[in-house]
Amino acid sequence: MTLQEQINADIITAMKAKDEASLRALRALKSALLLAATAEGATGDKISDEQAIKIFQKLAKQRKESMEIFLQNGRTELASKEKEELDVIEKYLPKQMSEEEIKVALSAVIQEAGANSAADFGKVMPLAMKALAGKADGKIISALLKQLLG
Repeated sequence: MTLQEQINADIITAMKAKDEASLRALRALKSALLLAATAEGATGDKISDEQAIKIFQKLAKQRKESMEIFLQNGRTELASKEKEELDVIEKYLPKQMSEEEIKVALSAVIQEAGANSAADFGKVMPLAMKALAGKADGKIISALLKQLLG
């Protein structure tokens, strides 16, 4: 079952369970998938799981940013809605790596690239993002890479 089919099945389940938070998030996911499928240059109406994961990551990032903004402005009720949706979206994303796992992976990338100072950050960051795509947040990768390069 593809992610697209899984989302459609889960929407039906959420409707039957009258789970408003899940339904909101699932409809947002389905909408994003439909937009991607009908976008200019799209091939057919099917989205690959790899493309779907990239779309879901983007939506998760949007929810996190919105949640932070709402919390800064004292809008806890809106932040909690974003958190509920984020929790649903994260169910469809690959498991995120821990900081220790990221450090190990970054050390290997640094060694492979032959980097040894902070000046090499620009050379190593694209390699790190490619190696850890979908498994870790870019902000965390950047911070840990700066720390490791000194």
